[in-house]
Amino acid sequence: MTKPNKTSYDKTERNTVRRVPRRADHDVDTVHRLFDQAWFCHVGFVCEPGPTIIPMFHARIDDQIILHGATSSRLMMLIASGVPICLSVAMVDGLVLTRSLFHHSLNYRSADAFGFGEVITDPASRTRAFQAIAGKVMPGRWDEARQPNEQEAKASLLCSVQIESASAKIRTGGPIDDKDDYQLDVWAGVVPLQEQMLTPVSDPLSLREIAIPDYIDEFRRNRNG
Repeated sequence: MTKPNKTSYDKTERNTVRRVPRRADHDVDTVHRLFDQAWFCHVGFVCEPGPTIIPMFHARIDDQIILHGATSSRLMMLIASGVPICLSVAMVDGLVLTRSLFHHSLNYRSADAFGFGEVITDPASRTRAFQAIAGKVMPGRWDEARQPNEQEAKASLLCSVQIESASAKIRTGGPIDDKDDYQLDVWAGVVPLQEQMLTPVSDPLSLREIAIPDYIDEFRRNRNG
């Protein structure tokens, strides 16, 4: 796995934000943070019979996005073949209601990354990738739950996508109306949206009562802010 040796991604034809470019951000840390915050990414590629987008759970190690699936998965085999890949994440923070329907919008955080898929074959790198996937689901889980056995490991295809270029686009703030529309007797503002992790529900098939681990409660508190 490689770490980026720069603080921002170079602007390219693919990662240049053309619509409202003031909202663009090519900062490496910003892009990484958004991929870390998103629960899954949309994986875009071109194949037969045409362009395809698939949502996938992902994790990040340094400047690489980790994807995993069954060795028999056509999608994973395609990613492993080294075709160009686009990865996209987005989170909505609020509904922006303006006085005119034309200017309605969302407050959001999004990022797009571009690169090429590669199979992870080195045993140490595979273990690190498995750990990253487990840690994305729940930090601390790798040390408690049963780790993949040899058969499960062989059935899993792990791929990495080195981020060659990327950009983020973020909107914050309130409504932006045309000057004349401020005279309209229409409510305008933002309806905030917030992800919330609720109280864990224990598996009813558990053979014995086990207390919810402290690391889960800690993760909930941190995630809920």
